[in-house]
Amino acid sequence: MPIDKEDIVNNGTIMIVDDDVDFLATNRAALEAEGYQVRTAHNGKEAMTIAEAGGIDAAILDVMMDTPDEGFLLARALRKNEKTRHIPLVMLTSVNEANRRAGYKIKFSDLDRDDMWLPVDRFLDKPVRPQDLVMVLRKLGA
Repeated sequence: MPIDKEDIVNNGTIMIVDDDVDFLATNRAALEAEGYQVRTAHNGKEAMTIAEAGGIDAAILDVMMDTPDEGFLLARALRKNEKTRHIPLVMLTSVNEANRRAGYKIKFSDLDRDDMWLPVDRFLDKPVRPQDLVMVLRKLGA
């Protein structure tokens, strides 16, 4: 049974930041089907411009974009900026898998979140089911 546009509740605006265009398209479609407005950015610079303009209710950040740590740097910049520090941040990344393949023993999790090193509200490994991502966003109030 198709969803009637009038039945969709607007849950807010989510910014997805990732350099993978397929990931952006897939998750944009999943979130829009749940009633979210979605803004996308391909790197930290684009994301800061969008976030500083306002109207973002939550952000989903990748780690490895133009640089291997760009998402970490973006999360810190968003938290330091008076205009953007209130935005709930979800880090959704495959950095743990990339580290494992490279032979590194470092692995990030929700337990590593803190105000300086990993200032995000949730840390999730890719892949994640769209319904699980929606549940996380709802728990964050988005």
